[in-house]
Amino acid sequence: MTAAPVMVGAADMSGVLPMRRVIDVLGDMFTDLAAGLTNSPARTVVEHGDRRVLLASPAVWEQRGVGSVKVTTLTPDNPARGLPLIHGIVALTDLETGRITALLDGAELTAVRTGAVAALATRWCTADDADDLTVIGAGVQARALIRAVSAVRPIRSVRIHSRTRAGAERLADWIRDTAPRPVRATVCDTAREAVTDAMIICTATSTDDATPVVERDWVAAGAHVNVIGGTHSDAVELDPALLADAVTVVEERAAALDGAGEIRAALAGGLIKAEDLYELGRLVSGEVAVAGRTSVLRTVGMAIEDTAAAVALFEQCGAAGPGPVEPSAVPTTSAVPPTSKGVPDGHA
Repeated sequence: MTAAPVMVGAADMSGVLPMRRVIDVLGDMFTDLAAGLTNSPARTVVEHGDRRVLLASPAVWEQRGVGSVKVTTLTPDNPARGLPLIHGIVALTDLETGRITALLDGAELTAVRTGAVAALATRWCTADDADDLTVIGAGVQARALIRAVSAVRPIRSVRIHSRTRAGAERLADWIRDTAPRPVRATVCDTAREAVTDAMIICTATSTDDATPVVERDWVAAGAHVNVIGGTHSDAVELDPALLADAVTVVEERAAALDGAGEIRAALAGGLIKAEDLYELGRLVSGEVAVAGRTSVLRTVGMAIEDTAAAVALFEQCGAAGPGPVEPSAVPTTSAVPPTSKGVPDGHA
């Protein structure tokens, strides 16, 4: 009789050890991605009704013998019903047998793997003792970024800026309550105040604007910036002018050219060429070194990241034993609704 899939819930993804496991496995995956050894096709988007969307995101990692499919739904009328905007689940498969080996909470896995991608870049782009972090944005993804970066660097200070001070204050309280070591959490009134002199900067907003949230002149020389947010392919969080001076890292060059607002704007403005984009796998394999230079990671989210995170968490649960899982729901305050330019990017 075929064994039932392992259920991996949000609780199974909490803590430092699962996060570090995901970061390490993502490092292996990005090396294979840069070498052309993975298959991560474009997701399928089915729009129906009034801005309702169903998304299916498949990927195969043959070197690891696994594949996955993430199914996500976006239903704009749900908040009025008292229901979450986004639901999702990830199915992990064994390529040899075709068996579904695990079902994972889709929203939590997405937050964890997105944070872990940023942490992987932070590991390779910053000094081992970097301990000052700035986060622009205060939603679920901001929390995952703080968790992830704290798993690879000894963070002792976090500066926060958000559109609403109340959201930033809640995030600061969460940091103080959950940090594994004493951390000073400071809410800043402006993005400039938060960013000035910070060595690690993460942006995770729901901007749909082409006006930068973080300006070039605010970023200190030698700092590393993880750019995560934006609701469509022309949205900009970081001033594209910074890319002219920085080591610019992307998950995959083709994906960045298609979906990263800062990259597209910098190319259109003649600030960079496509050849100036370094894939994260090249960093991990040692082919590219930052060596104290200012660096930027611009992510767009890829289905193969779900695959890598899912297998990492599945293997982690093999020893600890899994908890319950249901098709996940993203809180309405953290979700990014469909816009006039389409559905959110690959982080959904």
